[in-house]
Amino acid sequence: MANLEHWDVENDEFWENTGKKIARRNLWISIPSLLCGFAVWLYWGIITVQMLNLGFPFEQADLFTLTAIAGLAGATLRIPSTFFIRIAGGRNTIFFTTALLMIPAAGTGFALRNIDTPLWVFQLLALLTGFGGGNFASSMSNISFFFPKRVQGTSLGLNAGLGNFGVTTMQILVPLVMTFGIFGGDSMTLVNSSGTLIGKIEAGTETYIHNAGFIWLVFLIPLAFAGWFGMNNIKTEAVTPELDGPIPAFVRITFLLAIALVTATAGLYLILPKPTGLELLSKWVVLPLVIAGTVILMRFLSWGSLKANLKRQYQIFSNKHTWAMTVIYTMTFGSFIGYSAAFPLAIKVIFGFQHLTVDGVLTHNTVNPNGPSALMFAWMGPFIGALIRPVGGWIADKVGGAKVTQIVSIVMILSALGVAYFMKMAYQSATPEQYFWQFFVLFIILFTATGMGNGSTFRTIAVVFNAEQAGPVLGWTSAVAAYGAFIIPKVFGEQIKAVTPEYALYGFAVFYFICLVLNWWFYLRPNAYVKNP
Repeated sequence: MANLEHWDVENDEFWENTGKKIARRNLWISIPSLLCGFAVWLYWGIITVQMLNLGFPFEQADLFTLTAIAGLAGATLRIPSTFFIRIAGGRNTIFFTTALLMIPAAGTGFALRNIDTPLWVFQLLALLTGFGGGNFASSMSNISFFFPKRVQGTSLGLNAGLGNFGVTTMQILVPLVMTFGIFGGDSMTLVNSSGTLIGKIEAGTETYIHNAGFIWLVFLIPLAFAGWFGMNNIKTEAVTPELDGPIPAFVRITFLLAIALVTATAGLYLILPKPTGLELLSKWVVLPLVIAGTVILMRFLSWGSLKANLKRQYQIFSNKHTWAMTVIYTMTFGSFIGYSAAFPLAIKVIFGFQHLTVDGVLTHNTVNPNGPSALMFAWMGPFIGALIRPVGGWIADKVGGAKVTQIVSIVMILSALGVAYFMKMAYQSATPEQYFWQFFVLFIILFTATGMGNGSTFRTIAVVFNAEQAGPVLGWTSAVAAYGAFIIPKVFGEQIKAVTPEYALYGFAVFYFICLVLNWWFYLRPNAYVKNP
């Protein structure tokens, strides 16, 4: 039965006899669907490296822009996705949003077949891959309703952590499938050396970059069927009180996604450099405007029951814990997703080129023959960050979420400062590879901390908020945090252009310190609002 009209997982008898089996089935369909969403959303981090290796006629800054566009779009699309479960139902939402991913996946495959495809086409496709980023908010909100509070650190950690394996899966699978022709089309010849998980691929080798898009159709098509036939809508007052069929649900989802695509596009037009945009306002001004504009337009352009449901869910914005957890969650997930997007190209740009002083000017254009392969190493950070996330949730279930988050904050501050130091040394060296392992190990520690902290914040949200608000709050906090996928690549690109990449990590370390203080004030100090939730 697709619709569940009685759902009481806080009742132990119901949970053991009925709820557990249904919840687990929905979880195990949700995880691979979310995995593919992350893969499609963030595959520009790998594709842009290979475009650089193949000699696509774009500047490095243009390629960083593609990851930034996808990041901002995915984050903005999470805002409406936060509220999909109440207005459309979990099964309807997961099926439809998974099916939407086929559009950018197929489009990317066709666009990459031609090295002369104009930049605006890739930018449009990067915008549409934001569908995959948006899916996280609806997926997490949906799963939060299926499990009792006492195990939500673990269950949400599994959904998020294994779902985030989409980053690692993509970073391993995409370089591999580009090495042989499985979807037709002509190959291209590498201008610079590339690599896979098992080693370098020398310049002059034939590659099939278009497979990076087409490969995801192999998974998305069966997953859409699995979502439709295997998942459930929970038709209760606390979850989805009104459910009038899948077609109206799809219309509501499409309408709200369209609003977010418009606001994201407007924001990008104000931020991006000419000729793509106006480069009129700072990203620090535009992003709050995009968030506020999306929330306001959703509220005032909706109608009927959709309007009433959104009004009710918007009550989360009057809760101070919503805003505290938004900042803290951004420290963990925002860092994870942003570093995942920027890590491959950062390795390529910082360690793949020699930094030589020519006529008194530091240059960065000479290929480093001893540079590490970005495609060989970049997957490891997101892999460990995702793998450790359920562990962070499980530990938080045992000792309290805020305590784990506090320790994580300290580790993130120290490791970010360490990464900054070795980035600075490498970007001023003719032999940057001598600093790679120090940089890499510290970045792995940073990724590990983001995963642990992400799991612990799930626990905190589950305890602090009631059953009706916990799902939307998870979606909202993940929406704001997802802007890390835009901010971090953008900041990296700007600071690399300014020849001061270490400044990016200095800024992130300051933000982590603010989160440390905020977490202590709300949840750990004597007389905290909620003690170590």
